[in-house]
This record gives sequence, C-alpha cells and structure tokens, in this order.
Amino acid sequence: MKILVLLGSPRRKGNSESAAVTVVDQITATIGGEAEYIRLTKEDISPCIACGGCEKTGECIVKDGMVDLYDKIDGADLLFLVSPTYFYGLSAQMKGFIDRIQCRWSRKYLLKTPFRKEDRRLGYLICTAATHGKKLFDGSILVAKSFYDAIDVRYGGELLIRGVDQRGEFSSNQEEIEKAQLFAREIASHFPD
Repeated sequence: MKILVLLGSPRRKGNSESAAVTVVDQITATIGGEAEYIRLTKEDISPCIACGGCEKTGECIVKDGMVDLYDKIDGADLLFLVSPTYFYGLSAQMKGFIDRIQCRWSRKYLLKTPFRKEDRRLGYLICTAATHGKKLFDGSILVAKSFYDAIDVRYGGELLIRGVDQRGEFSSNQEEIEKAQLFAREIASHFPD
C-alpha cells in the first residue's frame, strides 16, 4: 500500500507534521505500507494561471513540480492533506497545490474522464490550529472534500487538533497523541489483510 502525505506547513517538524507522523507511523506499524512525505514548501509549484488549457485536455499546461505530484497522487492508495490553520483555512502552500488540481476537476467534470476510480482509495485531512473557534476547521474540511472529489478519492474524515501553536505542543500533549493513534487505527481498519 502506498501512502502519500502532503505537508502544507512552512514550519519543519511543526505540530501538523508531528501529528501526521504519529498517524502514519501507527498505520504502517499496524498494516504495513510505504509512506512518502512531500513537503510542499520544497516543491516548485506555480499558482494556477486560470488559462483554461486543462478544460480542453484535462492536463495542466504549466510544467513544474506538479508533474511529478500528479503521478504520485495517481499511484497512492491512501492520501493525507496536512496543514496548520491560518485565518480559518489551509496554508497558502497547501491551497496553491490544491488549486493546481483544477486539471483533474476539468478531466472529471468537463471531459467526463476520471483518471482513477477505485473504492479502496481513501483521503484524509489533518489540521492543527492555535485557537479553539467553533468553525475553525470548516473551510479546510470543505476544501479537502472538494480536492478528494476531484481526484476520485473517497473522503474518509479528519483529525482536527486545537490549541497547539508553538513547535512541540502536539508532541507534548498525550491526549492529542492518543487521539491521533485512535484515528490511525480507525483508518487501518479500512485496509484489512
């Protein structure tokens, strides 16, 4: 099983990344699999230029780091979008990446040619935030669901962690670690031997 973890934080080893590592380590320890972490801040990803080229071909005309990422998305069985929360939404790095999935949306909805449809493919969202607002993650969840729909991956749910701001706050919070491990076990249960 191939696991693709897309890290949207500009902060290395921050709370969202630590939560993702906790989840993915638990999954691979339980059912195996091969995990690949992609740090979006290190990728050469230009913003969508809204040229409309993908509406004709289903492919993005911008040739940059996304070319390889499209292939990795195609090959993944389990995907994670991982991001801190900035102003009640995903990080700019994550949102810029997701905007480049417009070509997959065009392929699916305009050209009626989905690129890979398998019921077992699942996608999840892992978000952290410093504050505790009631609707804190609503925007991020909506964007994640739209992303997974565009790439024909079933949305499995989310791990939402409030009250972590400074580096290391997730890793020192046993209650949140246990919540992440439970989340991982629930995901692993969808992939029986």
